[in-house]
Amino acid sequence: MSSSSRTSFKSLPPTRTLEIENGLSLVPRVKLLLTIYRSDLSVKPIDEWQLKRSLIDFLKTSLSLSHSHLVPEEDLEIRRFKDLKKRKRDDPVASGTLYIRDLGFVANKKDVFGIAGDEAEASRVLEKRFFDWRDSFVKRLDGIELSLSGAKFRLDAVLPPCDDFEGLKRNWEEFYAFRGEGLASRGGRQQPDTLILRGAPSRWFAEPRVSSKPSMLVTHTIFSVFGKIRNLFVTADDDASNLSKNAEEGNEELVSGLHCKIVVQFEKYDDFYNALRVLCGRSMQKQGSRLRADYEVTWDKDGFFRSIEQRPARTHVQDRITRTQPMSGQYNRNDTSRFQSHASRFGSYSAR
Repeated sequence: MSSSSRTSFKSLPPTRTLEIENGLSLVPRVKLLLTIYRSDLSVKPIDEWQLKRSLIDFLKTSLSLSHSHLVPEEDLEIRRFKDLKKRKRDDPVASGTLYIRDLGFVANKKDVFGIAGDEAEASRVLEKRFFDWRDSFVKRLDGIELSLSGAKFRLDAVLPPCDDFEGLKRNWEEFYAFRGEGLASRGGRQQPDTLILRGAPSRWFAEPRVSSKPSMLVTHTIFSVFGKIRNLFVTADDDASNLSKNAEEGNEELVSGLHCKIVVQFEKYDDFYNALRVLCGRSMQKQGSRLRADYEVTWDKDGFFRSIEQRPARTHVQDRITRTQPMSGQYNRNDTSRFQSHASRFGSYSAR
């Protein structure tokens, strides 16, 4: 991977879309986790639709967001808990997620365009403006009261940990500072080198016209954009079926039970760092598809590859040789020569 590519990843603004391999793009968005509590003594049933409309109206008026009309109803989901009669008064009565996907208003600020000829400085200004706006937006939304037909509710809003790159970074720095158990050592420092991604559709990581199962070859090609890979693991992940509930009608076959879990260990800490930074706060889209995959990504603090070394693993190369169903398995750098011969065959697929 060239030094210029590393630099571009490191300076990529959080509001810019990044096109990677296999027709995939990483599209910026802000995701908030919502928790709703009763703030009065009312026991009236919760109307999820009314609660949703009330929150959308609040976004359009009270917060005075010029872009709020671009927040469609499908980007706000409210789910009432089923066991309300068994819950205590202080327990939440509903939860939800809110997505802000149109972030162009941040990039259109005059002070960003006023920085001519210095892309790095413009990126820093844009990044600071975006995070200042995001933090302010969360603070203004957190703790608001909504009134529905005389019943009052309080809404708590937080940024999910997997979308907060600086929070993840502080987390691993504290982890290694106190426990001293790193997966990679650079100059005597313990540093992480492995990320875990869940909630992406398996078909997007499959070999064309071969299988709908996630493919080691395709996955390796996609994540190699960020740097040289030491180890790679990919498998179907049915537990992640709740991560992409915002699919357009008619795309349900891509949602239910057809997600994958991907674990990538990079050779260099910088490549891990840049990959995680770019993946945080973005959704995945496939060229020609209306589906948005709101995956979750984090760093590996449990030593995933150390643990699976203790048990035999089927590799993708073995699967191709035996012509069984491709595709969950593990790749490591010791398989490089065999992997490259099969990767060249994959290239013929992607060229078509």
